[in-house]
Amino acid sequence: MTRTRTLGPYEVTAVGLGCMPLSMASDRNRWILDDRDYAISVIHAALDAGVQFLDTADIYAPAWNAMGHNERIVGEAFRTWGGTPDQKSKIVIGTKGGITRAKGDNWWGTPGRNATKHYLYRAVEASAAKMGLSKIPLWQHHRLDPSITFEDQFENVLTLKEHGYVGAIGLSNVNAAQLRRAISIGGTPAQGGVVSVQNEFSPRYRLSADVIDTCTEFGIAFLPWSPLGGGSNFEKMATGEFEAFDQIASAKGVSVYALTVAWHLAKFPTSIPIPGASKSASILDSITGLDIQLSATEIAELNASCPPDGPIQSELVEQPAFRD
Repeated sequence: MTRTRTLGPYEVTAVGLGCMPLSMASDRNRWILDDRDYAISVIHAALDAGVQFLDTADIYAPAWNAMGHNERIVGEAFRTWGGTPDQKSKIVIGTKGGITRAKGDNWWGTPGRNATKHYLYRAVEASAAKMGLSKIPLWQHHRLDPSITFEDQFENVLTLKEHGYVGAIGLSNVNAAQLRRAISIGGTPAQGGVVSVQNEFSPRYRLSADVIDTCTEFGIAFLPWSPLGGGSNFEKMATGEFEAFDQIASAKGVSVYALTVAWHLAKFPTSIPIPGASKSASILDSITGLDIQLSATEIAELNASCPPDGPIQSELVEQPAFRD
C-alpha cells in the first residue's frame, strides 16, 4: 500500500490528523483546553511521525465567542515544529468555513450558515490570520447554506482562490449530485476545481458511498471525518461489537483503530482518513494502519460485519435548491 496520496496539487501522507478534539473536548477531557502546550505536543508528535495533513476549521472552538481556537493552535504548532524547511514545505493545512455562531450558540446546537461572498471572504481572511499563513493550502466549504442556491454559493467558494488567500478548494458534507454539479461548474482537480470532499464515513456510517465513487472517478481526495466512528463508538469497536474488526485486528496483533484506518485505505483509492486525536499515542497508533495489509477476503468480512446504516444526520436534511 502506498504511504502517500494525492490531495489536489499536493502529495501527503495517506493518514492525516483531525485536530478538532484539541479544542472541542468532552467533559472528561476539558482539561486539554487549559493546556495549550499539551495540545501543541499532540500535533508535533503527528508531524514528527510523518503526518503531512492537518485538518481544522474556524468553528472548532469551545465556545461561541472563541471562533478560530483550533486554527490558532494548529498555526502555532506548525510554526514551532522543529521540522526542516523542506519538511515544513510539504505540510498541508486544511481549514473550513461557512458555519456561523450567534451569542450563546454551541457546536451541539444549531449553528447558522452563511455562504455569501462577503462572509466567505472575511472568513478566509480571519482563518489565514489566526494560523499565521499568507495563503491557506486547502479551504473547504464546511456546510451548505440552504438559503442560497447550490450553484450561487459554490461560485462564491470558487472566487476565494481569486481572492488570493486560498490555494485549493474542497467541499464538506455534500451529496453525489451536489459534487457532480460542483465539478461541472468548477472542474476537476486537474482543472483547478474541487480537490477534496470531507464527509463522515466509518464502519457505522456509510451513507457517502456514491460520493466516494464520484471522488474515485475524478481523482478527488476523500477525507472521511470520524473515520473510526467517533466518540463512544471507538469503545464499541474495541470491545467486539464490530466482530470481524475485533477478530482480524487480534489476529494481526494490531488495534481495532489501526485496522479501521487500513480498511479505509484498502477500500478507497483516494481516501485520506483524518482520525481525530487528543493524545499523541492515539494518532501514532492510527498511523500504523498504513502498514497493515488486508486481503480481499478480509475486506469482505469487514464489510459484512458493519451494522446497518442509520438515518442521515438531521443537520444535513435541509439542502439548498439547484438553480436550474
